[in-house]
Amino acid sequence: MNADYTHYASLAHRSVLITGGATGIGACLVEAFASQGSTVAFVDINEEAGHELVERVQARYDCKAVFRPCDVTRIDELRAAIRSLAETCGDFTALINNVANDQRYDPRYLSEQAWYNSLAVNLHPAFFAAQTVQPLMARQGGGVIINFSSINALFGPSKLPSYNTAKAALLGLTKSLARDYGTDKIRVNAIVPGWVITERQLNKWLTPEAEAWWMDQVCLKERILPEDVAKLTLFLASDDARMITGQKFVIDGGRL
Repeated sequence: MNADYTHYASLAHRSVLITGGATGIGACLVEAFASQGSTVAFVDINEEAGHELVERVQARYDCKAVFRPCDVTRIDELRAAIRSLAETCGDFTALINNVANDQRYDPRYLSEQAWYNSLAVNLHPAFFAAQTVQPLMARQGGGVIINFSSINALFGPSKLPSYNTAKAALLGLTKSLARDYGTDKIRVNAIVPGWVITERQLNKWLTPEAEAWWMDQVCLKERILPEDVAKLTLFLASDDARMITGQKFVIDGGRL
């Protein structure tokens, strides 16, 4: 990654937690916060990728990066990982709820278990991670929570019923927590990305036909990259955004 990130002095030495941080957008977020001099902690189920990312980040940046393997669908395991990381990295002042899985299902044949499994990774961890870090942020006088939704919540593409539902629910969660946590000076916002081209998307979904269709839908005829999303995330996590909360920010190249 060779992104040229704006430097936010307020992010230096702050402790940041990212869920689903080992690959894709999450890995880009880890590197982006590392570039700011933040202490970056992240959880992911992919142990090999997580350890490799720590080595890469610490070799490239003068910062501390810490990884904990974690199945975020197991809420007790998620809570324990967050508390362990806070002991190592200090109380978190930023939480980035990034973890997701956009597995496709035909709604006519979607089983009850598959429905619950999707919500277990795409929705539930965001709330319980926020609940776990709230007291850590409150005793420091504030913090930032950023939930990753998706424009799928707005457009409802096919074969993603549970994923679309979870991403829509994250918008409601953002509003709710912004109100409930505001008295603790904790800001809560949502980022709503369009089709961000990660390695997973390249391997599984981005055919020439699909990309041509996408480019026909958007105003800016370029791919959205993880770095584009990371730049918005850095701003919202910084003190430059100190009076922004309860909002959603769409980054989709202008899909109409």
